[in-house]
Order: sequence, then structure tokens, then C-alpha cells
Amino acid sequence: MHNRNRPRHARGDGRLAELDLLRFIAALAVLAFHYLVAFASVWGDRPAELFPAVAPFAGLGILGVELFFVISGFVILMSAWGRGVGAFARSRIVRLYPAYWLSLAAVAALYGLTGATALDPRLSTGGYLVNATMFHRLFGVADAAGVYWSLWAELRFYLLMAILVVIGVTYARVLVFGGLWLSAALGAELLGNEVLSEIVMPRYAPYFVAGMALYLIHRHGSAWLPWLYVVAGWVMSLHSALERVHGRIKVAGFKNMPVTDTAVIVTVTVIFAAMALVALGVFRLPRSRVLTALGGTTYPLYLFHSTLAVALIPLLADRLPPWLTAGATTLAAVLLSYLVYSFAERPIQRFLKPRGLSPASTVPGVQVEKASVP
Repeated sequence: MHNRNRPRHARGDGRLAELDLLRFIAALAVLAFHYLVAFASVWGDRPAELFPAVAPFAGLGILGVELFFVISGFVILMSAWGRGVGAFARSRIVRLYPAYWLSLAAVAALYGLTGATALDPRLSTGGYLVNATMFHRLFGVADAAGVYWSLWAELRFYLLMAILVVIGVTYARVLVFGGLWLSAALGAELLGNEVLSEIVMPRYAPYFVAGMALYLIHRHGSAWLPWLYVVAGWVMSLHSALERVHGRIKVAGFKNMPVTDTAVIVTVTVIFAAMALVALGVFRLPRSRVLTALGGTTYPLYLFHSTLAVALIPLLADRLPPWLTAGATTLAAVLLSYLVYSFAERPIQRFLKPRGLSPASTVPGVQVEKASVP
């Protein structure tokens, strides 16, 4: 009989190059949504009118975060397996905070030292300091940057995972945890209870739980219950994704957010299908420095691209056509993010890691620090 707590297959140190690629694609999708559809105040015009041919596709980039959440469910379970709560918490702090603090400093400098006004959070010094904890929403303080909203969802996921880590991560316990979380999420959605919703995140839980179930499939092989969680997560995610897109259309109008329900359903389905192929080992890519760099660049790109857009697009838009402006800003964002990853984030992470502990030394087969957050 197969031991459910023994990995079915591991690949080298367990780093999945295909997840690096998917994460980078997700970050570019979010960037495309912001640059080509959402950032009207940055452009001084409606981006969908500047880029009418691609707006229906770029608008789907709003769902890039949903892909991040599925990947996060997969990788955080991978990272937590066999760890104590102290090691798990330390790994998350080292992974999340260095690039976040750098991006927060960049936001504060942009609005404190320049005349930029687009996307200005209008925070006091205290507001920025509270943002530095990443728990600012608990205190009713606004996000210093719009993209920070997803980090609050990630943090709550980590806190829920910490409970599982304290109990002890096993195949059976993950299934119980996932089933209880999905049930609580469904109950919170039906009841409309705000406190329960804040804890169990009914709009995002289906992505996290599906990712966890897909990791069980990747680690131990197919079984009916994990696949049931994936299917349930997919169904619930369709509702969540449609509601999120509908909310955006309600605010901006369909002309400025030209995304159809069919396109949303197809996109969410493609996200789940791609991750299922990763879990089954069908979608595999060889390790390469390029993919590793893209994976490492993803988190800074997610954090910094909005700030760079506010700084560059107004300067370039009067001198260059919209496409060249968007393209140059995108290249600058990718380059800046790679520099942050290589010369700031990685050195800080190495300094903060316990001496003698390599990234993958705690658990064989773990892609520990690189594919969990946007």
C-alpha cells in the first residue's frame, strides 16, 4: 500500500521551473491589466481607448492574482511539509518582507519627494509605518499601493496554514483542513457574515485549497478526494472571478473594462488546467538560469510596477506613442525588478536566513521560497 506521507516523486531540489514561468506570466498579466486597462489616472486618459485592440485580453490580467493564489496553495503546502511552526514562520517572513519594505520605501519616496498624484494613497508617515507591518488593514489603514491587497490575503492564508503546521502536516490532515476550509468559505458566502468572511476568505479560499489539493496529487498521485477539491475549487472560483470582474465593470463601465463572462470562465479554466498539468507532471520544463531569474523577478515586479508607472508614464506619454510608452515602462519595470531581486532582495534574504541552512535543506523536494507570493 502506498505511503501517503512519502513523496511519490521529487526532482532535484524540488524546484519546479514551470511554476517560475507561470508566476512570471501572472505578473505580466497583472501589469498588462494595470498599464493597458486600469491606470486612467496615470495616463490621463482611458487606457482601453488608447489600446482598443488588446483591452479585452489585457482586462483578463486582473485574474493574474488568482493564478498566484493557486500556485501559492501548491507551494506553501510544499514548503510547510515537515517543518515546525517556527521554521515555517521564519521562511515566510524572509520571503515576504524584504522586497515589500523596499517597495513601500519607493512608494513613500515617490509621493513624498515628487509632485506625483496618480494613485496617491494620501498616507501620513504613521500610515506608511503601519503599512510596514503588512497588517495595516487590521487597523483600518489603507494600502500604500493598490497591489498590497493580495498580500493581506496571503498573510491570512499563512496564518491558517500555521494552524495546520502546529497540528502536523500529513496527507489526511491536509484533506480534512481543505474540506473544512471550503465548507467554511461556502458557509461564509451564503451567510454573508463579515467576520467569518474576513477569516476564511470565501472569494479566495477556493484557489488556495485547489492549489493544496493539486500538490497532494503531485506528491502522492491521483485520488478522487483531492480531485474533488480541485473541481469544487474551480466551480467556486468561477463565481468569485465573475463577481470580481463584474465589480470592476460596474465601476469603470464595460467600455473601459471590455471583458465578457465567457472570457472570464475560459481564463479561470485555463488557470486550473495549467496547474493540473503541473501537478500531474505533464507540463515540465528543464531547470534554467533564465527561468530561475524570471521566478525571482516576479515578486518585485508585482510590487514595483505600479510605482514605476506613476513615475514614468506621465513623462513618456507626451513624447512617445502609447505603445512605445507602455513598452518602455514594462521593460523598465522588469529591469528594475531584476535588479531589486539580484542586488537587494537576495542579499537581504541570505543575511536573514539562519546560518548553515540552505533554501531547500529543511525538506527534500521543496521549492521553499520562490513561488508563493505574487
